[in-house]
Amino acid sequence: MHTIFDMAPGQGADRTLLVMLPGATHRPEDFVEQGFIQTLRVSSASIDVVAVDAHMDYYLEHSVVERLETDVIAPARAKGYMRIWFLGISLGGMGALDYARAHERDVEGVILLAPFLGTRGLIAEVVRAGGLERWQSGEIASNDEERVLLAWLQEYRADKPGSARIYLGYGRGDRFSPASEMLAQRLPAERVVIMEGGHDWPTWARLWKHLVERELFLAGGQASRPAVSPRQDSARG
Repeated sequence: MHTIFDMAPGQGADRTLLVMLPGATHRPEDFVEQGFIQTLRVSSASIDVVAVDAHMDYYLEHSVVERLETDVIAPARAKGYMRIWFLGISLGGMGALDYARAHERDVEGVILLAPFLGTRGLIAEVVRAGGLERWQSGEIASNDEERVLLAWLQEYRADKPGSARIYLGYGRGDRFSPASEMLAQRLPAERVVIMEGGHDWPTWARLWKHLVERELFLAGGQASRPAVSPRQDSARG
């Protein structure tokens, strides 16, 4: 996998790596050009970043988890990284969750921005059932990764010891908002941020800045919750 690595100054022994996964039509360079890494660098978070070219072919070949483990995570562990986080945008959100599902004890946190969680028909099926809590997945084929992922999210408990901490941000006008709304019901309110906007980089950049300001990467999971003035975009949590 092609990657872009950016090391934070002043990393101590408790080294943290944030793996950034782009959407289906995006490149790892977009995280640089859209200011995502710069947002981290002007914050208090001392975190190294690797932006990964996890393109559509890996998803079509059902190999994204294997390639992330072999090409990114295993080498990071060998270099001493003890804390692993993911940031996934759109299809990258599915990739991040797929990895966390397969390696749940190895991922500290997952940040999702407008994640793609399944086809419109599948998400509509879950919504009609009354949400993930009431949805009946039925028998799931081994290669039906979307249903496998939703079944895992159905069982996800934010307060379960050792579970990856999942944070979610999306725009109200995002075309994948039904899936995000569905997932938001499974998360604590303080882990969900909703702003005006669509499925685009300006919206994701504002969501990212807001989430970074919450100091999500503090060890132990105690993220702060900065006040949002009435003149700013509203946020849940």
